[in-house]
Amino acid sequence: CKIMTPPEQLQQTIRSLLDSQIQAVLATQHQQQPYTSLMAFKATPDLKQIVFATYRATQKYANLLANPRASLLIDNRCNDCDDYRNAVAISVQGAVCEVDPDRHAELLELFTGRHPLLRDFVTAADCALLQMDVECYYVVSRFQSVVEWRPD
Repeated sequence: CKIMTPPEQLQQTIRSLLDSQIQAVLATQHQQQPYTSLMAFKATPDLKQIVFATYRATQKYANLLANPRASLLIDNRCNDCDDYRNAVAISVQGAVCEVDPDRHAELLELFTGRHPLLRDFVTAADCALLQMDVECYYVVSRFQSVVEWRPD
């Protein structure tokens, strides 16, 4: 069920949740089976990309090479009964690729600005800085309210 929400309010809800959380669950596909991973992330200010990193020797990296389509789940649950009324979850869908060399320094600074303790990890030679080009955000609140937003 879609609730009509003004685009500015919806963007603010998305931005607020993305800014308040430091980890997301990345879903990729391996041999037609879902494969999930907990990932540190940072969204670009225009919400059109989400940046994260992984070692190239990981299963998730191999999965993304085989099929760049992926989803991220970001939520603010507290793991109690109030979550049914108060939790907000965002499912982000898009395609993932390694960050273009022209934007690498910019997106590296964006990511490490949010995750300074991961600087050594993300700058390691065998680590890939990745970006999801966001096609759609699905915002779920009040347990069953689902609203879709596509960044232009």
